[in-house]
Amino acid sequence: MKLKGVSPSIILLGIVSFLNDMSSEMIMPVLPMLITSLGGAGVAIGIIGGIRDSISTILTAVFGYISDKTGKRRIFVLSGYLASTIFKFFLAISTTWHQILIFGGIERVGKSIRTAPRDAMISEYMPNHRGKGFGIHRTFDTAGAVFGSMISFLMVWKFGLSFRTVIFASAIIAFASMIPMHFVKEKAAAPQKKLTLKISLKALPKELKLFLLIASMFTLANFSYMFLILKAQKSFEGSMALAAPILLYVLFNIFYAAFSAPFGTLSDRIGRDRVLLAGYAVFTLAMLGFAVFSSAAALAVLFIMYGLAYAMIEGIQRAFVSDLSSRNIRATALGTFHTVMGLITLPASVIAGVLWQVAPAITFVYGAAFGTAAAVMMLAFRKRIISLAR
Repeated sequence: MKLKGVSPSIILLGIVSFLNDMSSEMIMPVLPMLITSLGGAGVAIGIIGGIRDSISTILTAVFGYISDKTGKRRIFVLSGYLASTIFKFFLAISTTWHQILIFGGIERVGKSIRTAPRDAMISEYMPNHRGKGFGIHRTFDTAGAVFGSMISFLMVWKFGLSFRTVIFASAIIAFASMIPMHFVKEKAAAPQKKLTLKISLKALPKELKLFLLIASMFTLANFSYMFLILKAQKSFEGSMALAAPILLYVLFNIFYAAFSAPFGTLSDRIGRDRVLLAGYAVFTLAMLGFAVFSSAAALAVLFIMYGLAYAMIEGIQRAFVSDLSSRNIRATALGTFHTVMGLITLPASVIAGVLWQVAPAITFVYGAAFGTAAAVMMLAFRKRIISLAR
């Protein structure tokens, strides 16, 4: 990862995300197994996963709008991390899957507060190399996820600690993640006093609206990761049914972290559309593989493909939204993007949960179908999006 010419604030935000994601990813690989141990079935997994993923984005446009309206970024980022930290402690004391649904959902509100203002800050720190900026941030973010999931594995497998102990420890690390945020310098941004929420949601550029349609197709395919964990758990027996899913999740995060910055830089050079098209295609192939294969070797390859797909899609979609929006409404545009994706995430995971109870393979076929739709739409409309943007 080349850091020459990178804003120090990008590095500081990366450290914050590193620690916060270390905290969050200690929870992620054990959460689906905790839910099933408390009686939650496929539909419960879908609802909880969908709520957690959607609520973290569904309010993002509102906070992006407020950030643009006030010209403030940093206070929202700091407040968002604090809110998530507090409710991780509540998540640690949950004793039923219904409580996990409530506290886990509220914990994700913190993410909705911070995401759009933080992404706007990243975009403003590196205006000529946004792909690299988002890629570097995503690398810190996902490197924290690697360490977090490894710590989770050691706590559960090596030391035999309970899932709730893992979550409580993660909350302590979340508090530590806010310390570097105090050293982040905020770029002055003029308040957009005439900006209205109605305009921010409806008067987006045409090319951005078209891209939102494509990204929506992918979001329908991108149901909760928890179904992949359950797939791995069902594919092993005995003690490996606990260890293997966490280790495979670590593998996913390793490849996600290692390739986020390179793919971000590549998108600066060859175009976001080409990298995203490849990402949608790799994701689709991975979903088909999960539908068919169950061996340890196959699952290892599929989790690697899943990580590569995320590296090609997650940060680059945000960079593409930044490219397609003007500076004065950039946080609003990013917030709108996250909110639209959030609205789609919940039904995507609920549908996946219903299909899971029919047959797990159908869940992954469903993901592959909409992944294909996203790839086809990107292939068909990418030239139009680029021409409109120019």
